[in-house]
Amino acid sequence: DDPDIRDLITWKLTQAGFATVAAADGEAALVAATSGPAIGRPRPDLVLVDWMMPRITGIEVCEALRAHPLTARTPIILLTAKAQESEIELGYAAGVDDYVVKPFSPRALLSRVEAILAGSGTVDVTARPT
Repeated sequence: DDPDIRDLITWKLTQAGFATVAAADGEAALVAATSGPAIGRPRPDLVLVDWMMPRITGIEVCEALRAHPLTARTPIILLTAKAQESEIELGYAAGVDDYVVKPFSPRALLSRVEAILAGSGTVDVTARPT
């Protein structure tokens, strides 16, 4: 939901060789993740979502992604300032694969993205340009 953080993450991932699609709110994120093939984009290899977003929350996005056949197995990283144990449990219950608490290190986030993708088998992260 924060354009500065969204731009930082997009820049960091792009610099690392990843193609990104950014969305300003939860509804747009859900549409972007589930309608890609219909408009000529591939299915996402990973979704990085903030908890607190306009229109629909990141938790709702995660639940909808898990319910959608195109994204049911897509890895999801939840990025949030919510760090209480009950909130973390709610995130994992919604289907996230990893949970990153703000403030965060862009370098550490990139490492988490690479680790999730390497474990999912969807992308060869070693084939990226350096």
